[in-house]
Amino acid sequence: MEGVFNIAEIEESMKKAISSLQKNLSGLRAGRASPDLLGPVMIDAYGGKTPLSQLSTITAPQPRTLSVQVWDASLIKQVEKAIIDSGMSASVDQNCVFVTLPPLTQERRQEMVKKAKEYAENARISVRNIRHEGQKQIQLAKDTGASEDECFRLQKDLQKRTDDFIKKIEDILVSKEKDISEV
Repeated sequence: MEGVFNIAEIEESMKKAISSLQKNLSGLRAGRASPDLLGPVMIDAYGGKTPLSQLSTITAPQPRTLSVQVWDASLIKQVEKAIIDSGMSASVDQNCVFVTLPPLTQERRQEMVKKAKEYAENARISVRNIRHEGQKQIQLAKDTGASEDECFRLQKDLQKRTDDFIKKIEDILVSKEKDISEV
């Protein structure tokens, strides 16, 4: 039975869906500046595209300001341009680029909540697809001679874990919605 159905692998896949959700939600700015906001910014440097995080130290010294300490002073202009091209305003002071984020409007907050719900729904779909694959594995085990009782127990365990992960997704979403809605 163990060769066909592995609950640890299924649970690990579900954890990856949660991790992906958290990563996606970290990019949604919720009133406070976060270094994660600059995660997708790529710089034309050293003959290719390089993530900003590999060329600098990004901190949030104030709630609506990010400070980008560029390690190579010759890249300051490229960093500033890439940040501006990503839709944010930037200003340069010596080897540091400052990104000031405007306060969120109510309309923008609603858009962000909608996007957060979309990310959460995608995570729920992933978890359900993983459950479906687990159900296929249990059916295969049943077809190859596993007992009815064992398969029923595995189905019940799989459903409980699925429900637990769906609940985690919901809790994460509620927390993020609250974070976005705070003024």
